[in-house]
Amino acid sequence: MAPGVFCVSLLAVIMAQSVECCVPHSIQAQVPVEVRPGYVISQVPVAGCHIQGQWLTSSDPHFAMRSDGTIVTVDVTTVTAEGRSFWVRGRDGGGRRWRMEVRLSPDPEQEHIQVPMRVPLNVPAQKGAQRGPSEVLRRSKRRWSPLPFSIIEQDIPPFPKDVELVGSDSSVNFTVYYMISGPGVTMSPEKLFSVDRDTGMVRVHYPVDREQYPKFVFTAQVFDRRSGKETDRPLDITVLVEDINDNAPTFSGLLTFSVLEQCKPGTEVGEVKSTDKDEADTPHTKIRYTLLTGGQFFTIGSHSGLITARTSTLDRETQVVHAVTVEIRDMDGAKNGLFNTATATITLLDINDNPPTFRETTYKATIKENRADVLVLRIPVDDKDVEKTPNWNARFVITQGNENGNFRIDTDHETNEGLLYVVKPLDYEKGKTVKLMISAQNEAPLVGMAGTWLSIPVDVSVGDEDEGPEFTPPNMVIRVKENTPNGTLLSTYTALDPETKSSKGIKYYTKFDPGSWIAVGETTGELRVANTIDLESPLVTNGAYTITIKAVDESKKSGNGNITLLIEDVNDNVPKIVPGTDLTLCEEEEGQMGSITIEAKDADLSPYAGPFNFMLPEGHDGKWRLRDIQNGSAVLEQVVEMARGVYAVPVRVTDLQDKGGVQVLSVRVCQCLGGECVAKRSSVSVGIWGVLAMLLAFLLLLLLCLLFVFYCTTKGEKIYMEDCSGGMLLKSNTEAPGDEVKSAALLIVPSTGVAVDTVDSSMKGAGLVGLLNQNGAGCPAPGPPLIGQQTINLNRESVYQTSSRQDFLTAQGQSFYSTGQYGGGNFYTDTTFLKQSQASSTLSALHTWKTNGLYLGKKLVYFGDESEERYADDVARAYDYEGEGSPAGSVGCCSDFGDQDNLDFLDSLGSKFKTLANICMDKEEEI
Repeated sequence: MAPGVFCVSLLAVIMAQSVECCVPHSIQAQVPVEVRPGYVISQVPVAGCHIQGQWLTSSDPHFAMRSDGTIVTVDVTTVTAEGRSFWVRGRDGGGRRWRMEVRLSPDPEQEHIQVPMRVPLNVPAQKGAQRGPSEVLRRSKRRWSPLPFSIIEQDIPPFPKDVELVGSDSSVNFTVYYMISGPGVTMSPEKLFSVDRDTGMVRVHYPVDREQYPKFVFTAQVFDRRSGKETDRPLDITVLVEDINDNAPTFSGLLTFSVLEQCKPGTEVGEVKSTDKDEADTPHTKIRYTLLTGGQFFTIGSHSGLITARTSTLDRETQVVHAVTVEIRDMDGAKNGLFNTATATITLLDINDNPPTFRETTYKATIKENRADVLVLRIPVDDKDVEKTPNWNARFVITQGNENGNFRIDTDHETNEGLLYVVKPLDYEKGKTVKLMISAQNEAPLVGMAGTWLSIPVDVSVGDEDEGPEFTPPNMVIRVKENTPNGTLLSTYTALDPETKSSKGIKYYTKFDPGSWIAVGETTGELRVANTIDLESPLVTNGAYTITIKAVDESKKSGNGNITLLIEDVNDNVPKIVPGTDLTLCEEEEGQMGSITIEAKDADLSPYAGPFNFMLPEGHDGKWRLRDIQNGSAVLEQVVEMARGVYAVPVRVTDLQDKGGVQVLSVRVCQCLGGECVAKRSSVSVGIWGVLAMLLAFLLLLLLCLLFVFYCTTKGEKIYMEDCSGGMLLKSNTEAPGDEVKSAALLIVPSTGVAVDTVDSSMKGAGLVGLLNQNGAGCPAPGPPLIGQQTINLNRESVYQTSSRQDFLTAQGQSFYSTGQYGGGNFYTDTTFLKQSQASSTLSALHTWKTNGLYLGKKLVYFGDESEERYADDVARAYDYEGEGSPAGSVGCCSDFGDQDNLDFLDSLGSKFKTLANICMDKEEEI
């Protein structure tokens, strides 16, 4: 035999003996028929065998294994008289696997429940067979192997390797073969497991990763070789992949932390987190944390991974960032454990532990007096804290020397320098040097150290300048009563020259006095009342009136001083009823008296104002009374019923000093709607629709006027006459007579056979007839207008129509043509003399142009008649009848038909008739 083979055989024998001496092949225990959960069955003797508790498993799910080998019941379990058995399986520390059978039998003394006996499947029951009560039944062979199998992940070759043997009780009666299917066999990962068809041995063919496949559950089947039918029900086989420590722990999460500098020991900085892919709750995943660097400043929890500060001396100004190396190792930090390392970055956050420091020990500056808002000094500082943060931003404070408020100090936010300004002019005469103490601070409070803010002295030298007069005091207050008589001396306000301390040569002027109430003495500075001082004036604010006085020295330099007049009130105003004396009292329901509240105001102040006293003066009519008199109001109420109207009600109102008088109220009693008289409301509240209606009516009226004007100015209607070929009559509004008017002679034009030239010139100028149209005889043309009245040129409504008769008439030495036609507004017939009396009797019918128009229309119809008898009705027609009682008589007196010798009546005519009188005189001279 080869030495190598002998060594291997010897090692296998030693291992087998080692396991056999630690764990027996089987154990037997008596238990109650009904076993309750938690009942301890027995204990596997694993002491000294290095067996890990998590590797002890039970094939029966009703029982569980503890780490010390104790077997306990999981749920209510019944143990029959045949007994019960299951397998306990384990693996020792060297990786060797073993199994032990546990046989249970009922304890007669503890039996509570009798259960019938059960015959095993592979042993047929014999008729008449009897068993004693103490006999323990055993199955000669298990029906299936239900114990979960296990394999080791990433197992080393050679492959295949036997895993476990499965068997069925049906193999006793049949010649069977075995088959498996499912994950690891016919499903991914395929062909990992196989089974020996004859023996039922399950084998594994290649390594597997537990982190990918922690468990396989496939199905085992048994078939009859002859018939090919299943001889037993399928059984699920569970194969557990046992973990090995093949994965090192890894870091998870960020490794960047921060903590305030100078923090206390034990302050949490951050937590390091890690994971391990190996099986949980095993040494393979029990991780220990260790700091490899940075341990002098920080510590880390061995199992929690929490980093904390070890010391309080962490200083950001010394080191801002600390890089510490962290190791994580499984197997609870054992040397054979797998590990990883990483660097955690810890940043120290700034606190205000460094005050600003000055670069110099003292500073000096110079400024001229009387200068304001001037930068005199820049003060630089240094700060070790983080820039542009409240811990670095400087804030300067003047702690001494600025009692008068002459200085202001700001911060330049870019350079962090202090900017010292003079905001109030300095006076060289009061002090040549100003000593200041300035402290530099931060916006954030100082922490982390016992130090304080630093301060430095600053000396400011004041330069001398020639300056103007100065008032003492610069603001004077004078109390004065209102209405103080003009010329009253109130006070004297003078100024001094700062250099000479004298007021010589200084003159005073008023610079600001809006009411011109005070007059200042130009050389003395005396303040006298110039106008009435009124407390109630709008120029007074809160009882104070401000005046500015200007002082000018001989060098023309000036200075200002302010005077405040505190005006004391006097009783110079009486109460007045507001808002006015016109009041409205609304009628109440029948049986109730109306009332109205009246209020009074007084411009004076207390005690010259309210409360006011209201009363009705003596001798009032008794129709009114006052009630509910309060500080500034009273209720005026009716005593008797009154008709609607306006009533004068005298009311006496006095102030607290009984100063006042009677005021007459005008009270309107009316029916109200919404607190306002209905009539008044309707008269003033037209509304938008009312305004639109009035506007529309106005536009319509305007349109009618425009149409009327257009009609009157543009109507030139034409009427063509039957016997005239081209003549027409037009209307004319010419009222003034022409220059050719010389006589009032009337000419009756014949219809035919009379030429225009045969007409006397005086007749043409009289304008009483129309000229003949040269285009045809008997067609008259319009002539000149009548004297003193409108000329009528016939239009379409008045048509001239002549007759064939041509009788020549003679009257009072003048010739007339009797034509039976209308000429110049008069109709004449043959053999008829026109008498003055006849003319006067017919003028009343033609005194207006409208009557003439109507008459002409009727005459036109008359002339249109072909009857010869119409000539018998022709009568003489006159015109311009002025009515009876006229001192001038009728205008017809001026014609050739009246008495030409008596013209004295013309002396009574007005200027408007001078032209007519002149015509008459000219006519008489011709005669």
